[in-house]
Amino acid sequence: MSSRENEYALRHNLVTPTDCAVVRLILAETGFFRTDEVDVAVELLDERLTKGADSGYEFLFAEERGTVIGYACYGLIACTLGSFDLYWIAVTPHAQGQGVGQLLLSNVESEVERRQGRHIYIETSGREQYASTRAFYAKCGYEIVATIPSFYDEGDDKVIWRKVMLTASFPSNA
Repeated sequence: MSSRENEYALRHNLVTPTDCAVVRLILAETGFFRTDEVDVAVELLDERLTKGADSGYEFLFAEERGTVIGYACYGLIACTLGSFDLYWIAVTPHAQGQGVGQLLLSNVESEVERRQGRHIYIETSGREQYASTRAFYAKCGYEIVATIPSFYDEGDDKVIWRKVMLTASFPSNA
């Protein structure tokens, strides 16, 4: 961990109503997401605020001097035994490249391992704009397990990544 990463505070599952506006701003600032996509991200926060842990959505926020500069949303995939989705991970542009995304992702991974998770799945776009995002996932040890052509739009593939959690130990069904 770099000395810069030591300056960040992490907040896990303490979601406040003001986080909705902050997440909306972070996602808009990245320039990657359409308005309807941002609306979905905020809906997940609303679900957590309304239902708490029963929502199935877990949140991790990275803060610098009391200001949220990045967040991750993840959860157990329904009807699986230990497979998790990373639904969202985003860092405000001024904090990108400073280890915030890696800090968020490594903490999500630690929490998944703590909960005996077997896999983490991530879905992202195949558009050129997402090349740095895909490089980030590869650098963090994720592998492409599927590509669905023209899923999001014509020419915009869905790329599905997976990381096998090394500490997972489940009995085989054999």
